[in-house]
Amino acid sequence: MFKNTFQSGFLSILYSLGSKPLQIWDKEVVDGHVKRCHDDEIQSNVLEVVGANIQSTYITCPADLSATLGIKLPFLVLVVKNMKKYFSFEIQILDDKNVRRRFRASNFQSVTRVKPYICTMPLKMDDGWNQIQLNLADLTRRAYGTNYAETLRVQIHANCRLRRIYFADRLYSEEELPPEFKLYLPVQQKA
Repeated sequence: MFKNTFQSGFLSILYSLGSKPLQIWDKEVVDGHVKRCHDDEIQSNVLEVVGANIQSTYITCPADLSATLGIKLPFLVLVVKNMKKYFSFEIQILDDKNVRRRFRASNFQSVTRVKPYICTMPLKMDDGWNQIQLNLADLTRRAYGTNYAETLRVQIHANCRLRRIYFADRLYSEEELPPEFKLYLPVQQKA
């Protein structure tokens, strides 16, 4: 999808305030929902992914299952709310040996397991809103001893609320982020 796009700075793949937040995503919903709703804590619209079974309710990008993202930016950032329920997400990458590998983070797992094609990791989240930052280049190197080439797919399973998912060329401080990438939008001053 983005393979032939110049990539630097930030590349957003989901923004809850956009006119069509799931435009490049597909969704699978069994006994749950994926919908936009208002979050009282941040006074803003967010995307809610909720399901009785985390395996059967998720969103996946790109929507076309035969397509890949082709994103080379090595940092993935998810702005996500802890719903105090089971939650997981999965990133599929391609390494420099041309091997597809997956990283799955979940809040119900306690140890990291590295298998040839999947690395499962525990996810510790604070109450409320979290900014989850993954250094995919470092994860690939530490888990497999290979180099990160690109991200192929992102899949977010129930249960969470999402504000934004984006890739970056490096980690940015809060002051460096564009206003629309911050969790709390600046309050407009009335003249």
